[in-house]
Amino acid sequence: MANSKQARKRARTSEKARAHNASLRSMARTYIKKVRAAIDSGNKEQAATAYREMTSVLDRVCDKGIFHKNLAARNKSRLNAAIKKMA
Repeated sequence: MANSKQARKRARTSEKARAHNASLRSMARTYIKKVRAAIDSGNKEQAATAYREMTSVLDRVCDKGIFHKNLAARNKSRLNAAIKKMA
């Protein structure tokens, strides 16, 4: 355990940040799953709506440094291609 006052505070703030980042990461993954579920169901309008919501969330999470920008770009590209293929 941390011995100095500074180290104890750093441990507390790190734990808060870890919990916050975990919730944002989980939220982003949930939005990706929603798009995949809409694609699997065959509803193109629902998939397109879920995709628009997902892109916004992914971009915000990437700006905070929780996901790498290339991971977001790869997910957006693959899911958009799958939606276009549904026609």
